Amino acid sequence: MKISARNTLKGKVVSVEKGATTAHVKIEVADGTVITSSITNEAVDALGLTVGGQAYAVVKASDVMIAVD
Repeated sequence: MKISARNTLKGKVVSVEKGATTAHVKIEVADGTVITSSITNEAVDALGLTVGGQAYAVVKASDVMIAVD
C-alpha cells in the first residue's frame, strides 16, 4: 500500500456498528488505544471490514487543535 498520508496506524478491528447509512468502526492500534472512524456502510462492505480483522487507521488532517481546562 502506498499513500501520501504520514500517519498510518495498523491495528485490529474491534467493532463495526452500522447505522442507516454510516458505520462507526473502532480499530485498536495499541494495547488499550482505540481509534474510531465514521465511514459509509458501502465502504465497510467494499473494504471487507470484520471484527478481528486487520486494518489501518489513516489520519490526514490540516489542523490539530489543543485545549485545556
